[in-house]
Amino acid sequence: MIENKKNSKGRLEVICGSMFSGKTEELIKRIKKAELDKQNFIVFKPKTDSRSPKDKIISHGKSEIGAKMIENTKEIYPFSKNYDVVGIDEAQFFNQDLVAVCNKLANDGCRVIVSGLDMDYKGVPFGPMPNLMACAEEVTKVHAVCVETGELANYSYRKNEANDLILVGEKKEYEPLSRSAFIKRMAKREKKK
Repeated sequence: MIENKKNSKGRLEVICGSMFSGKTEELIKRIKKAELDKQNFIVFKPKTDSRSPKDKIISHGKSEIGAKMIENTKEIYPFSKNYDVVGIDEAQFFNQDLVAVCNKLANDGCRVIVSGLDMDYKGVPFGPMPNLMACAEEVTKVHAVCVETGELANYSYRKNEANDLILVGEKKEYEPLSRSAFIKRMAKREKKK
């Protein structure tokens, strides 16, 4: 039986999109609003995300908020027990256990806000994100602007030809592309092989 301990205030919100689309910015905005509403919060980030300092997340727009760096998904629940709001950035880097952890927190009455890439550099659904979106009460898909067409971009194109699933990087490694631009670039890449 699923039980909700705080009069059904618990919920799961997912913010997803490509790189440079404003996912972390949106997460920070929601957390800061919760703080203004006098709700206590905690934010987590995976150790895999080495771009910003250990104790904070920083958006491309330079907004920042304190965060706890963790190595393992199972660390989230014990640290979250006394918080109204739990934020999780770069969720795609966590394993599938994140889905159960987020659902347990929401069932306990927490507002859980998760941000992450919905697709990897090949355009394939990434890590636990599809399952988190399926369980969420709210899914917000944000978009970057395609560097080639100016259209909405929802793909994160990796400029180099590294095949590792996880390659943490910024604008010199990735660029946002629309569907049509992504398909063309990937076709060119396949021809080179």
